[in-house]
Amino acid sequence: MPDNTPRPPQRRPWEADWEPDSARASGARRLLLAGALALTAVTACITGLALNDGTPEPKAAPPASTAPADDGPGLLSFASPPARTTGPPKSTGAMTPVAPQAASTPTATPKHAPAAPSERQASSPGPMPKTVSVRSLNYPDRYWHIVGDQVNLDPVPSPSDRRAATFRLVEGLFDARCYSFATAGGGYLRHRGFLLRAEHSDGSSLFRQDATFCPRTSSFTGATMLESLNYPGRFLRHQNFRLKLDPAQNSDLYRADSAFLLMDAVA
Repeated sequence: MPDNTPRPPQRRPWEADWEPDSARASGARRLLLAGALALTAVTACITGLALNDGTPEPKAAPPASTAPADDGPGLLSFASPPARTTGPPKSTGAMTPVAPQAASTPTATPKHAPAAPSERQASSPGPMPKTVSVRSLNYPDRYWHIVGDQVNLDPVPSPSDRRAATFRLVEGLFDARCYSFATAGGGYLRHRGFLLRAEHSDGSSLFRQDATFCPRTSSFTGATMLESLNYPGRFLRHQNFRLKLDPAQNSDLYRADSAFLLMDAVA
């Protein structure tokens, strides 16, 4: 039997009064948006993998005048901008920078410094007595005095002390322009271990040199300094009332301790 059940009329889009079903259209848009978001996510993942795996580590930026190299066909990649380096500013003026130099320390010449042996003038004491006693300048009551084989700076109150403080002044045993001091016992004054001693000559060249002292001008009027012949720059001086050879020093004490008066014998 034919189906005579009445059916609701169907609306066709070409009919003038058709209206779209708003409920169905809304669901379709949501599907389209979801698909677009999924496609965008996939595209972003592919692009990120291409950047991480296919892009080499950034190299130093080429000079400005060098054209960038052609990477050839492939995925489009965006290189990271080169890091900015900070350098010293270039000079724009006409002055040329000069490297700093160490300050030089001026060398001052000390006043009253003892002159070098080659520059020191020989003493000109005038006619010297053949028999002398040697008196200290800064201890005027003390003389060169033989005690045993040592030479001290002592007072000489007794006749025996005065005889031990008397010497015969002769030409230098090694250099006639200098002095040697002969003792009453037949020996000479010589330095040994840089101390002044009274010893008999052994005839050696060393003894003659050790017993030869050259007079030099003192900074004190009338006084004489006595420089060792074989140790230039060392002068006889008293220290703790003992006669010794000491290197020249730029001090008032040294100049006074090394200044002696060659005078008539006290004996």
